[in-house]
Amino acid sequence: MKKIYFSFILMGALTFSSCSMDEAPFGKLDDKTAIQKASDLRDFRNQLYSDMRSITSGSWLYNSDIQMDEFHGLINNGNQIGQFSTGNFTTSDGDITNAWGGCYSIIAECNSVIENAAKLAGNTSFDETDQIAFKRYDAEAHFVRAYAYFWLADHFCQSYTQTDPTKEASGLPLVTTYNPSGNIGSYPSRSTLEATFTMIEEDMKTAYDGLKAYEASGASDVATLDAPNAGYLSSYAVEAFQARVALVKGDYPTAAKKAEEVIASGKYELTDIADYAKLWTNDEGTEVIYRPVMTPTELGGSTGSAYISDSETSAYYIPTFAVLNMYAENDVRFGTFFKLYEKLEVEGQDYQAYVLNKFPGNTALRTGTTNNIRNMSKVFRLSEMYLIAAEAEARQGNITPANTYLKAFLAKRLEGYEPNDYSANTILSAILEEREKEFIGEGMRMSDIRRLGKGFSRYADHEENPDLNSIIVKAGQSLSYTADDHRLTWPIPKDEIDANPNIKGQQNPGY
Repeated sequence: MKKIYFSFILMGALTFSSCSMDEAPFGKLDDKTAIQKASDLRDFRNQLYSDMRSITSGSWLYNSDIQMDEFHGLINNGNQIGQFSTGNFTTSDGDITNAWGGCYSIIAECNSVIENAAKLAGNTSFDETDQIAFKRYDAEAHFVRAYAYFWLADHFCQSYTQTDPTKEASGLPLVTTYNPSGNIGSYPSRSTLEATFTMIEEDMKTAYDGLKAYEASGASDVATLDAPNAGYLSSYAVEAFQARVALVKGDYPTAAKKAEEVIASGKYELTDIADYAKLWTNDEGTEVIYRPVMTPTELGGSTGSAYISDSETSAYYIPTFAVLNMYAENDVRFGTFFKLYEKLEVEGQDYQAYVLNKFPGNTALRTGTTNNIRNMSKVFRLSEMYLIAAEAEARQGNITPANTYLKAFLAKRLEGYEPNDYSANTILSAILEEREKEFIGEGMRMSDIRRLGKGFSRYADHEENPDLNSIIVKAGQSLSYTADDHRLTWPIPKDEIDANPNIKGQQNPGY
């Protein structure tokens, strides 16, 4: 059984050989574990939250960001993440293979939870409390399965808005049953992209309905689910996810509707300017809708390790001058996201350079005297909902509500902000610029570039400090992708193509 996915082995630990995809989730489960009582299924369900902690941190975020236009690699980084920064990854690249395999391992776990939840729910010996829990676990498993499929589609399939989604083999191999068989005849071929998104949407709907029912059940922990910084999924987290998927799909009415429902709930508030830095140092704030829990013994990936060091003397990647120049002087995000290293050491010399300090390491997650640079991922935030609502309304020609959402957002990011209405000709570009500024380093840049069909050119010159130009990896310094560059879609791993006869000939264009 060579492959993680096609052998359909239920793996309780996402272990990877490449740099930091990242920590193995807590606990181990396998397909021989008997699920006979409610606590057995709860243990399996807890594994899914460990998976979410892993897949929303570390290289799951920074690989694609470093591939795009916002960062330059330094010549002493040992070629860490270099294949993405220079655009030289291949079908055999370990990070590509591990991302694909890791997602399908998660999907297999979800399928097992879904099937076992149905099995236990059909057993009349379980009381009402257990039955309510089974329905909740089923909903959570559908959410996580949708999240894994969406992550795959947003990296390994061409953008929904830039291709024909009904084209044969444009989507993903879809697996909805747990089957640990090694029979190659059962391996699926690639679906259409339309079918892939239909399944994602159906899973999200099942998750939403199930979690709404749980929230109405009167269970003891219901009040904590829709509170800011929730560590478990709620119906609002599902709606936030539905809004994100709809935006990527170009379904602007749904994107607006779902984002606006989260905003109108009043459960969350945009973080005040005075508290914005704490959102990133302490990993909590009024706008965080869902945040996978980390503890010193249950850590996810280190997103910040690609950009900063505990000693403040080294970094693998630094922001381009164009990135630094995006932020106005009164923008709270500049001082929060960037830090000037006075002695950035490169090949024995010291340089002054700004680094991305958005993920500085939460001191509550230290495992010793050294900061291990771990932060909890803020998977869904109200700020994203405001910007999705603004963009989706603007794209439908509804400029007044688009301005309302954008201005409310800017009032929480710019000191002394004076509201200003944008015209129909300028509002969309303003919203997209705010998305780039707000979500830098959070793994969204490639998704936006793909769906917008615009390509990129890295700004090569560090005008504020020309000395930095001498320590940038030349192969990636001025890298450009056209809008139709095949590398904006990752390749199906060679090992998967070799293992599954039904996807031979279904590789993505250009590989």
